[in-house]
Amino acid sequence: MLQRPIESGQYTSFRLAEHLDSARIAASIGSVGDAYDNALMESTIGLFKTEVIKPQRPWKTLSHVEVATAEWVDWYNHRRLHGEIGHIPPVEYEANFYRATTNPQVTVNI
Repeated sequence: MLQRPIESGQYTSFRLAEHLDSARIAASIGSVGDAYDNALMESTIGLFKTEVIKPQRPWKTLSHVEVATAEWVDWYNHRRLHGEIGHIPPVEYEANFYRATTNPQVTVNI
């Protein structure tokens, strides 16, 4: 374990990396200490706050926030038109990609 004092977030990152390594799990995050792995998530959270949380305050109950969150995530993943992928929803782009790259099994009746 590390002997020098470090920030709790950095400590957590080291601990997480050590834990994943010992369990032989490949991390889907950036290397310890860089901020690049958080940039996309922070951008998405900022977008969510701007589009949903701030305009609809004050929120009356936690369940209202939960329902609004589920609705926004559904829209974001399934109905949002994304300009970088041809103005189609991400889920449609992904389905098209897998359809184009997966070889369907062909059955031959003899």
